[in-house]
Amino acid sequence: MRIMASSFLRRKVVHSRDWKNHSSVTEFILLGFSRNPRTNWILFFFFLFLYLFTVLGNGLIVTLIRVDARLHTPMYFFLSILSLLDLSYATTTVPQMLVHLVSKNKTISYIGCVVQMYIFLTLGITETWIFAVMAYDRYVAICYPLHYAVQMSQTLCILLAVSSALCGLICALVYTVFAMNLPYCGPNEINHFFCEIPAVLKLACADTSLNDQVDFILGFILLLIPLSLILASYIRICISILRIRSTQGRLKAFSTCASHITVVTMFCIPCMIMYMRPGSEASPEEDKKLALFYNVISAFLNPIIYSLRNKDVKRAFFKLVGVSENVH
Repeated sequence: MRIMASSFLRRKVVHSRDWKNHSSVTEFILLGFSRNPRTNWILFFFFLFLYLFTVLGNGLIVTLIRVDARLHTPMYFFLSILSLLDLSYATTTVPQMLVHLVSKNKTISYIGCVVQMYIFLTLGITETWIFAVMAYDRYVAICYPLHYAVQMSQTLCILLAVSSALCGLICALVYTVFAMNLPYCGPNEINHFFCEIPAVLKLACADTSLNDQVDFILGFILLLIPLSLILASYIRICISILRIRSTQGRLKAFSTCASHITVVTMFCIPCMIMYMRPGSEASPEEDKKLALFYNVISAFLNPIIYSLRNKDVKRAFFKLVGVSENVH
């Protein structure tokens, strides 16, 4: 009996030490989408196609903006940043997901999980603020066209881009520290295809209500505030467009904004649902679908949305490949 009591106390002491050291888990297992090998191979080729097109499409947009002098404007400067963010965003998660779909080893180290989480959040938060900056750019271009070149100077554009990046770096650090400062004693199976905070928090050996509050507050700052700025910009833009007498002028003004509105909706709405609801209400399968939408599908569709609706981008592409064609 004494031996059993002694053994129990030793386990308790070890558990207490693990708790104080915040984690006894050295690696996580990413469960992904399915345990069926055939399904995983189908998903592998599907996501491989999406990823290759994402890299090609976003890389092409960045290249076109870089080499074509006519695209050296604030609007395309921010579009090139958005494409780089999308490319990096997908690269943070998709290559690892592809490996895990066809491999029996689906583990990621504790440190690897932290790094992936931080980089993913940094890119996502930065992208949210870049959307707000792009809306402001359209607001100045449409509402104050004569002052556009002066107001959207190169210095201001760089300052806005750097500020967005700094906000991403700092806020992602807060998110990550709060999440990984919790003890993780086991189990170590994450029901997701990458280390996303809501999925990881479910494995914590502690109360996560404080994390839910932090997520909600940061979600409000990082999602609702940029969305409010975007909404305010487009209300002013709509008022200005309605004052244009020419129908063709109105359509042209609306078309310059339609792509941006579409992309913002695809990215921000799923993010808002994911990060602003309580963890207890989250469903693993729904979370994976939402994450796929703003991480993979959005990055895949952005080049299509911007290139198909943009005559300047298409003209630059034809020029790059040496095809002389008028874009109507």
